[in-house]
Amino acid sequence: MASFSAPDPSHSGEPIRVLVVDDHPLLREGIAAVLGTQPDMRVQAEAADGSEAVELYDRHRPDVVLMDLQLPGMDGITAIQAIRTRHPAARIVVLTTYQGDVQAVRAFRAGAHGYLLKSMLRRELVDTIRMVHAGGRRIPPEIADSLAAHMAEEALSSREVEVLREVAAGNANKRVARNLGIAEETVKAHMKSILSKLGANDRTHAVTIAIKRGIFQL
Repeated sequence: MASFSAPDPSHSGEPIRVLVVDDHPLLREGIAAVLGTQPDMRVQAEAADGSEAVELYDRHRPDVVLMDLQLPGMDGITAIQAIRTRHPAARIVVLTTYQGDVQAVRAFRAGAHGYLLKSMLRRELVDTIRMVHAGGRRIPPEIADSLAAHMAEEALSSREVEVLREVAAGNANKRVARNLGIAEETVKAHMKSILSKLGANDRTHAVTIAIKRGIFQL
């Protein structure tokens, strides 16, 4: 496990109060079961969407938030931004099934301190909570490697992302142009730029890369 800025995660004696945010009850129950075996932790509250997470943070002021990114209504990134705007000292760990570097960058820019793939929860969750609570940061090696691999690449513009979303929906250039209110030649120019930036061979390859990297989800 890669770790950065990690102070000694010694515990003060008070339990670490955790807010769990995920729209799947079984996952919340599983996390609660794991944390219930730790004498220095307790689940203080659970939320099923981003808006509820912000409300419960205001009410309970937990020590650490475990935040899913794919949530109904207000998504996890927006919820992180809202919580950190109101409470700059909030400590938040992202939980996600997606390894994409773009999504990780968004999460850290929003104010996250840790990033965990859900497949890692059993072996990494407890240590990550302790480290983030103590003031550190944690990033899985897979995510760190992906971030490093794409660090020097030029990001897609917001319009290019819109065009690629339309392509992912199965639309030809003419339909993309009509849907976005732009000229078909402009769509072709955007696609040329998208293929170059992503190192993609064709439109389908570009969509596959975008989904894998977390540029968008279908």
